[in-house]
Amino acid sequence: MRFFKECGVLPLVMAAVFSMSTSVKAEETLTISSWIPPHAMNTVFFPAWIEQIEQATEGRVTGKIEFGLAPPPGQIDLIEDGSADVAWIFHGYNPGRFVTTKLIELPGYVGDAEAASVAHWRAHEQFLKQAGEHDGVRVVALMTHGPGQVHMRDPINSLADLEGKKIRIGGGVSADVGTALGVVGVQVPAPKVYETLSGGVADGVWMPMETNKSLRLFEVAPNTITMPGGLYRGSFSVLMSEDALARLSEEDRDAVLSTTGEALSALAGRAWAEADIAGIDNAQDVGVAMSEFSAEDQAAFSEIAAEIRGRVIDEVAARGVDAEAAVALIEETMKSYGK
Repeated sequence: MRFFKECGVLPLVMAAVFSMSTSVKAEETLTISSWIPPHAMNTVFFPAWIEQIEQATEGRVTGKIEFGLAPPPGQIDLIEDGSADVAWIFHGYNPGRFVTTKLIELPGYVGDAEAASVAHWRAHEQFLKQAGEHDGVRVVALMTHGPGQVHMRDPINSLADLEGKKIRIGGGVSADVGTALGVVGVQVPAPKVYETLSGGVADGVWMPMETNKSLRLFEVAPNTITMPGGLYRGSFSVLMSEDALARLSEEDRDAVLSTTGEALSALAGRAWAEADIAGIDNAQDVGVAMSEFSAEDQAAFSEIAAEIRGRVIDEVAARGVDAEAAVALIEETMKSYGK
């Protein structure tokens, strides 16, 4: 080795070895289903994870993102019937099946999507998974988008102005908030939001700030009014087929799983958090009318949020989960995350 180094051959040898290692043809390609066309979250999170998988397996396993395999509510079916190896789901699109995941969606938490996603994972591991809501699939990450805010076609000035308005909501806690505020809920999946607003089917939408850019809400809902902490958050999971894991060698299966869990949840949450920043920057750049609910509205919403929290905690407790302890863990994790 010393001879090679002194003769200047070692760099050439190492380059050749590197070239050989990076040109290894993958033995397995995981099909990753996504229900939103390429946008902020997809173009950051999944490629980064695929790279981690390739590194962990020394190139033997890779991934490929496929779009349009099923509508959003059908993503979990793709995993259960083996039509895809990996998918991500919004829990609110499967009402009734997922209840414990509503805990992370409650308004009032302090922190960005990365902190919330890590808190979501920890709460799931310690408390929520015992409810068995994800039985039949492997949960490899949990995540949330940022705080959901109000985006309107026409400006509003107060919470009271929302009453009777047709608002696109996604399900979960956002639906509970919609009921409490007296809006007329319009339920369409995220990919249909732009046309729903542009066609006047809805007066507005509740979504995180990242959608101002990724879904081009600034074109169809150019009036944004924010609530500190948001009206809600959105809960998602990244699922993997047990059959897909079973077809991998034991070495590669362990390697792939080493890239999942809390670290993958943090990676996903970070993508959402950074997309929120990009959405805010975009809104400012294009001249979106932005304002914040008044102190009186914030106080009124705090009371509404407390009532919703109590009901959700009761719902989750009915599934045999210590919901109070789970909420306490979420709050503490988000409060201390990154400090």
